[in-house]
Amino acid sequence: MSETIRIHPLVDQGLKASSAQFTGGTLVCHCTERPVKIRISSKVAHDHVCGCTKCWKPAGALFSIVAVVPRDKLEVIENGDKLAIVDDTAAIQRYACTGCGVHMYGRIENKNHPFYGFDFIHPELFQEAGWAPPEFAAFVSSVIESGYSPERMGALRARLKELGLEPYDCLSPPLMDAIAAHGAKPSQVPPP
Repeated sequence: MSETIRIHPLVDQGLKASSAQFTGGTLVCHCTERPVKIRISSKVAHDHVCGCTKCWKPAGALFSIVAVVPRDKLEVIENGDKLAIVDDTAAIQRYACTGCGVHMYGRIENKNHPFYGFDFIHPELFQEAGWAPPEFAAFVSSVIESGYSPERMGALRARLKELGLEPYDCLSPPLMDAIAAHGAKPSQVPPP
């Protein structure tokens, strides 16, 4: 019997369905005293598991879970003084709690970036249940950078597909199309 490849504790047993009633909630860091709390007043979009080495992952997870929300729908409501940017040279400014180390949200400040206006969050930090499950797996090959064996990548991709998460070594095709469309000059795009 082969070993089951563990992706993330919240997806290893299968994806949970979202709730039509979920319209946002409160993200909470892992601190037991003075936790950072962030209100999200919208549904989440483009949920995915991410294999990159920049995203925060809980203990034992090979992938993180990431989603986006409109920037104006995210509000730090408690203990924001504990937040600090992890890497101020990165395109996504990831704000982590200085107490527990959990990344609470990532923000793009470059107005020319195709995803400017969206903040990246880890929906597993919601106090509330019902957020949309991951739809795909992004930056799958990046797990090699964190020590995963290249020889096991075929089995990893098979496991992701078994869970219903199409593996990509970038973002999903619709998101890659959005990036390309953002970068295309209007004169280069033929009329419909």
